[in-house]
Amino acid sequence: MIRPILLLAFGFALVPAPTLAQDAGEAANRPLFQSQDTLPVRIEAPFSTLMKKRSDTEYLEGTFAYTDASGQEVELDLKLRARGRYRRQKTTCDLPPIRLNFKKKQVEGTEFAGQDKLKLVTHCQENRDRYEQYVLKEYLAYRILNTITDHSFRARLLRIDYVDTDRNDEVDTRYGFVIEDDELLAERIGMTVLRVPSIKHGQVDAAQGALIAVFQYLIGNTDFSMFAGARDDDCCHNVVLFAKETDGYLPVPYDFDFSGLVNATYASPNPKLPIKRVTRRLYRGMCEHNAHVDAALALFREKEAAIRELVTSMEDLDDKMSEQALRFIDRFYKDTETPESIDRFLVRKCVS
Repeated sequence: MIRPILLLAFGFALVPAPTLAQDAGEAANRPLFQSQDTLPVRIEAPFSTLMKKRSDTEYLEGTFAYTDASGQEVELDLKLRARGRYRRQKTTCDLPPIRLNFKKKQVEGTEFAGQDKLKLVTHCQENRDRYEQYVLKEYLAYRILNTITDHSFRARLLRIDYVDTDRNDEVDTRYGFVIEDDELLAERIGMTVLRVPSIKHGQVDAAQGALIAVFQYLIGNTDFSMFAGARDDDCCHNVVLFAKETDGYLPVPYDFDFSGLVNATYASPNPKLPIKRVTRRLYRGMCEHNAHVDAALALFREKEAAIRELVTSMEDLDDKMSEQALRFIDRFYKDTETPESIDRFLVRKCVS
């Protein structure tokens, strides 16, 4: 049991669960993630400098513009910098992932009201169209988890005109998406973000732990940990932990580019794992969460049609990529259709 005294030791202030009135207020005050419509935007900034320096501490000046529902162009001041680890490397991406930093007062009354800092997932490689397809499939992963649980990061797809002020305003138009901020998700679900190096296995909410492990199995992702982060990083690897009033911490995953669903060219499993390709699934759930696996799978069965619809309705996902994604998802449902297959592919593969 995780006692209140432990939470106080970590410096938490627990927040009550959101009410219906708070949910309505969120829709009015933070509209960005209330819509799934693709939002066309224009970002003007010294992108050549950003790609050269790749600093994750030094912000560059730029502007961010879009057309609102009334047809008026909204232009916002913007600071931006590179972010991430693997995708920030020049050997991986031409254009690294980006941190967008808005002025809180300036975004009031706009589509970005209530937003401050946002993670932007970019197309990575400049001259390879398949990398833009990877963006769409990673966005799909976020949307799939959103259909299963509200305890997940929301995402909004953007069609971005990147205007490089270093190169006479040269324009490159690509898909990208922004991800809900940690603190705003915590506020939405009535919890607080946990900032510690690691936790014990028994401290994870068992039902959520099983659900996340099943989701990661669905998308074929092993690049995560619900218990520890990289050296000198907060817990956890590609997972944010949230503290709640009852027993257990709530893990919420992000970064799915190493999943088999995305199947990015640069992605490969950890060499310590007994798989050679990211398209080979490996269950990474905890054995102590096995009692909750059936309940988690029931949610995914209930949402199977909705998940398939997400894939088939994904704009500009080409036919080949769509068919590959559907086949990959079909294999998950085949792996989990009988008690015997669940035992073979999940329960007996659990991590003790």
